[in-house]
Amino acid sequence: MLDVIRPGDARYPGVQHVYTATGSPAAVVRPRSAAEVPDALALARAHKQSISVRSGGHGISSTSTSTGGVVVDLGALDAVERLDDQHVRIGPGARWGRVASTLHPWGLAISSGDSGDVGVGGLATTGGIGLMGRAHGLTIDHLTAAEVVTADGRSVRTSATDHPDLFWALRGAGANFGIVTAFEFRAAATPVVVQLTVAYQPRDVAGFLERWGAVVETAPRAVSAFLYLMGGPAPFAQATAVFAGDDTAAASDALQPFVQLAETVGQRAGLVPYASVPLTTGAPHTGRQAAAAHTGLAVHLDRELSRAVTVLLGTGAADMVQVRSVGGAVNDVPADATAYAHRHQNFSVTAVSAGDRSQFSDAWSPLRAQMDGIYLSFESDHRPADVVRAFPGATLSRLRELKRHWDPDRVFTQNFDVSPAS
Repeated sequence: MLDVIRPGDARYPGVQHVYTATGSPAAVVRPRSAAEVPDALALARAHKQSISVRSGGHGISSTSTSTGGVVVDLGALDAVERLDDQHVRIGPGARWGRVASTLHPWGLAISSGDSGDVGVGGLATTGGIGLMGRAHGLTIDHLTAAEVVTADGRSVRTSATDHPDLFWALRGAGANFGIVTAFEFRAAATPVVVQLTVAYQPRDVAGFLERWGAVVETAPRAVSAFLYLMGGPAPFAQATAVFAGDDTAAASDALQPFVQLAETVGQRAGLVPYASVPLTTGAPHTGRQAAAAHTGLAVHLDRELSRAVTVLLGTGAADMVQVRSVGGAVNDVPADATAYAHRHQNFSVTAVSAGDRSQFSDAWSPLRAQMDGIYLSFESDHRPADVVRAFPGATLSRLRELKRHWDPDRVFTQNFDVSPAS
């Protein structure tokens, strides 16, 4: 019998929310195995209410809970298995921190993100901008196969040779096409990396951003870097840069420019297991981080964009801006190879605010105008116009055709719905 949690159940407060949003779903259905997922979907469809799919992690885009809908919670599908020397099979309910720690003794790693508390399912169907991204590409670029429960309740295997159209769509727009019950990845033999953490106190925030961006773009592709920038009277920034490999001499040369920026006030570097790079707390997600996020993709941190970020922080409408490097191996993949089509930009820029959402959106608008794409997992404003920003014209047209085939009844609409009717 399916495990169904409804309001009034003593367990309900522990499953109704996600990391950044509170929810009050009519029911949370928790399949214990992949075999129960079709039944969970059938129950959810029978309610004729919105269906949210939760893989067990952050849920920053807030789509994995709802008000009055049904949540299919995949947290129990969390196995991590080794298939051969470099291939692994991972359940959608696993979190990336545990994945990294499990892969490490096998001499393997998969670039995922900066948080180990993120669930595999959401990230692996959206993109995966991680701290080895310039070296290895997006997480979805290492996906070799997936098992999916489609809108009609069928369980299908998809890969480059099995339902290749569905495999294309899953890598970037997966939430539109079904519930993935297992992922198969080709992992990288990079269990050890050099990690650098640098603190900055920039006096000229815009100028600092320009220079930091130039350092990233000219760094060897073995280097990926994330920057966290806080505003206020005394702006503060912290960067994490990772050299994918254990060549400490090459890493020292490659990472030195990050330390030589004039505003550096502290630094720490070391040879570490990749498993220690994603910050992992294992904390439950109870909706206490009630923040909104807006995001965009940019080719360069040029003067205009850097100034716009500075103005945003100066208004106080955003609490933090995060800049993630992409480029390198991410951009080696042709734009039409996956549903994630943003293969020419070098940076992902995301702002976070716990304040007034209308004020935040207004303050973000000038930045949105300067960027040409969005990364779905970091966008909490699900406007129809943003579907076009997430999926360029040819990509969206193909997705809409596939949506008609795989989900004609629009069962999966909670995460940037690509249906023509939307």
